[in-house]
Formats: sequence, C-alpha cells, structure tokens
Amino acid sequence: MIRGMHAMFYSSEAEALRAFLRDKLQLAAADVGDGWLIFDPPEADLGVHPTGSDSPPSGTAEVSFYCDDIEETVADLRARGVEFTQAVEDHGYGFVTYFKVPGGFRVQLYEPRYQK
Repeated sequence: MIRGMHAMFYSSEAEALRAFLRDKLQLAAADVGDGWLIFDPPEADLGVHPTGSDSPPSGTAEVSFYCDDIEETVADLRARGVEFTQAVEDHGYGFVTYFKVPGGFRVQLYEPRYQK
C-alpha cells in the first residue's frame, strides 16, 4: 500500500538548495549521512493535469507548496530572503505565485480554494 510520496530536486547547487529548504522554508529534515538531508513536509497532495496550448508539455513535473494565506506567507518568506518572480495571481483553483530556489528552479506557491 502506498503510504507517501518522495520527490527529488536535481540541482547544481545541492548544498545551497538544502540550506534554502531547511532555513528559508523551514522544512523539517533528517540528515541521512554526509550532509544529505531528507525533508519531511507537513502534508502532500498530487494532481494530474491535462496538457494544452496554455500548459507545460506532457512529461513535465512541477513542485508546488501550498499555504492557508498566500499574502501572509509571501510576506514571511520575503522577510527570510526568498525571491518571488511574479505577483500573486488568481488562477481559479487558487491564488498563485512563484519563487526561485538555488539551482535554477522556479517553484509554485499557492493558496488553494478547495478543501483538503
């Protein structure tokens, strides 16, 4: 039986990305040896979206973090030095923005409209 999901970033700046996730996003982590941190986000969900003219191509995977109050979360993360790449936008399913992480990634942050 599936009991969880493991996601992976492959980064040219692995140590900086680990520090970012630990220090700026404040995700709990276990050191599994030699500085390799495995992070334990508080909860997860998984969506499958169809492709189309206004979506990424098939074969694309995206990492998103969600929150209860996007304006408050953006302000908190900015205070910790997180750089956002666009203003918060209403995407229908929720309010969305993106931020940069070491290694050239763009990660989505959103406040969902649906209830978990």
